[in-house]
Amino acid sequence: MATDHTGYTGSGFVGGYTDTNKGNATTSFAVSSSSASMASVALRYANGTGVNMTLSLYVNGTKQQQISLSSPGDWNTWGTETESVSLNGGNNTIAYKFDSTDSGNVNLDNLTVTPTTPPGTGPTYDLETAFVSGGPSVAATTGGFTGTGYVTGFTGVGARAIETVNAPAAGAYTATLRFANGTGATKTLSVYLNGLKTGQLSLPAGSGWLTVDQNVSLRAGLNLIGYQYDSGDSGNVSLDNVTVAGSAALANRGATVPYTEYEAESGSTNASVIGPDRTYLTLASESSGRRAVQLSSTGQYVQFTLTKPTNSIVLRYAIPDNAAGTGITAPLALYANGNKIQDLSLSSTYSWVYGAYPYNNDPAGGSGHHFYDEIRAQIGSWPAGTVLKLQKDASSTASYYAIDLIDTEQVAAALAMPANYLSITSYGAVANDSGDDTSAINSAISAAQSQGKGVWIPAGTFITTSRFNVSGVSIRGAGPWYSTLRGTNGKGGFYGTGGNVQLADFTFAGDVRYRDDQNFDSALDGTFGAGSLVFNVWIEHVKVGMWIDSGTSGFYAAGVRIRDTFADGVNIHANVSNIRVDQSVTRNTGDDALAMFSEGSAVTNSAYTYDTATLPLLANTVGIYGGDGNRVEDCLLSDTVNASAGIAISTRFGPVPFSGTTSVQRNTLTRTGGYEPNWAAQLGALWIYADTADITAPVLVKDLSIVDSRYQGILLSFQKTISNLSLDHVAVNGAGTYGIELNAAGSATVSYVTVTGAASGGLNNLTGYTLIRGAGNSGF
Repeated sequence: MATDHTGYTGSGFVGGYTDTNKGNATTSFAVSSSSASMASVALRYANGTGVNMTLSLYVNGTKQQQISLSSPGDWNTWGTETESVSLNGGNNTIAYKFDSTDSGNVNLDNLTVTPTTPPGTGPTYDLETAFVSGGPSVAATTGGFTGTGYVTGFTGVGARAIETVNAPAAGAYTATLRFANGTGATKTLSVYLNGLKTGQLSLPAGSGWLTVDQNVSLRAGLNLIGYQYDSGDSGNVSLDNVTVAGSAALANRGATVPYTEYEAESGSTNASVIGPDRTYLTLASESSGRRAVQLSSTGQYVQFTLTKPTNSIVLRYAIPDNAAGTGITAPLALYANGNKIQDLSLSSTYSWVYGAYPYNNDPAGGSGHHFYDEIRAQIGSWPAGTVLKLQKDASSTASYYAIDLIDTEQVAAALAMPANYLSITSYGAVANDSGDDTSAINSAISAAQSQGKGVWIPAGTFITTSRFNVSGVSIRGAGPWYSTLRGTNGKGGFYGTGGNVQLADFTFAGDVRYRDDQNFDSALDGTFGAGSLVFNVWIEHVKVGMWIDSGTSGFYAAGVRIRDTFADGVNIHANVSNIRVDQSVTRNTGDDALAMFSEGSAVTNSAYTYDTATLPLLANTVGIYGGDGNRVEDCLLSDTVNASAGIAISTRFGPVPFSGTTSVQRNTLTRTGGYEPNWAAQLGALWIYADTADITAPVLVKDLSIVDSRYQGILLSFQKTISNLSLDHVAVNGAGTYGIELNAAGSATVSYVTVTGAASGGLNNLTGYTLIRGAGNSGF
């Protein structure tokens, strides 16, 4: 207890956070909560050093984050720093520690704890929207359910349902599962969190819908709660929903992401804003929102005021290439509140391609494009209100720096190795050196398969020279900010050869610099059978992010970030079924961001849901080429560049014709559509294209928002039959040509379709196509 400064509350304050006590000084507070809930904790402190200092925040013994304590003045002036935490029901401990990585040298006065979520409340996640595989299906025959149905069919080993949940902070939560069990006997299912089994849930028998509570330990951000019929379970129940007290709602459309995005043109700058411009081969045309800030002279900057705390930055940028096309490296200064933190080392090695499709790395071919790349860095903790500045200093050697956007994120501490996992370092892999770790990782995979264990990638970067064949194995890391597998010479990644493959919590970073479909690997390729899961994986600098191929069934991917590829982001390809890519983000792909290609046989009952896809440099944000009963729902899709639509429903490239109902619901297309130079053709934001076959199976387009399309809002082509099309609640707001252009035979039913702001008019019906008009239409 100290009293040698003024302004404190109570009888004194806590001192002693001095360098001599580094690694030891701790202040703990006992906090009681009536049940699991979220709370804000406001620490009152003094920092008279004149610079930001740090401590580490712990809740119930687990480190949550490093906090930054700015200097509010002298030692008699007190400030507050507020974080959001998750509290258990009952007694909790909140501690502020001077860890070995902290700078300390502050005084602490008091802690104010304010509940931000009423105890016992939180979003309800209806499980009929969950990913199901291995037998379960959605039903609506038993009354009393919530939403539009419930999940039933847990009748055999491998049956599973996985729901996405959003936690505002890491900690313990209470999940309440609503279920039905009319068998007369207690039944069981296994519970999984983020792919790891955490226990068995007992579901007693009774009439109607019942509830059972469970304690779950969630990460901050996106989590997966899974219910699975494992060996030893009895199943035979129906699941309605799960309510997670204190959790947060997921985004209505697009992926729920852990970062906050700041567009450069919305920041403060003394440099030039380029764009808006959609002219192919210009920097602006490849920029998010078609605008960016270009720093061309020493002292020019762009800066952003943080709306949320961060300890990391992702910068999307472009710098010039060299004459050989092999790239340059140039630093760019990063400042916080006027003080330089560090230089970010930027490179054009993984950007700039030239010549005609499929493009190469030779500037002699001209037509340079694919200008942008990204860099990520952990930068220390900075609270909301901090001004981050990117500045071209005298040491910044590139002739210009185009700054498109930054993403800031509070990166959590590295994850620990789970039980029953084998570390690749135990088999000879060495982090952060130049040696080839491929053999060691293969040995770890073989050992894990034979022992029924998982493979652990610890923090660090590990070099790989060929891809890994995987079947029946779980491979996890300490988090994508910590554990990295780096491919070389266009090689590396994972090739699926069977089911029950799990890949989670790491980065795969390739070294691909141009497109070579014959010789370069995808990050994920092959057949991933039933029970396979990809979660929280970051993929960059590869040919294709995920190529999910023939024979795959029951594959789920969620929380994936795919950046800077040279072909597709994801392609669900040929003779696959029940595939879902959910809550994932693709940016700067070299071809379709998200594709389903029914080449030779159908893609069946597969879906892109709650995904964000932006800036594909060639082709579409989503391309559905034939197939049976597939879906694109609740996605945010934007900024196509060349030869592109926002969503293409197409028989181009000779796929198996459409069958079943293709569902396109609750999506937003912003600044999509583009020019196809090979045909001298303008392509719409929504493009339904009957090319090698008619499109006569049902296509439902509902609750679609089309904003600022480059050409047509909706285009039907080309002079073949398109029928059984339903357009329901579609809003076209701004189109460079027509709101709707029809160049096909057949008919469509249109209801509540509105067109506003179309430059050439609402409708251009070139072929006498029949529109069966229901209620609510206007503008065409």
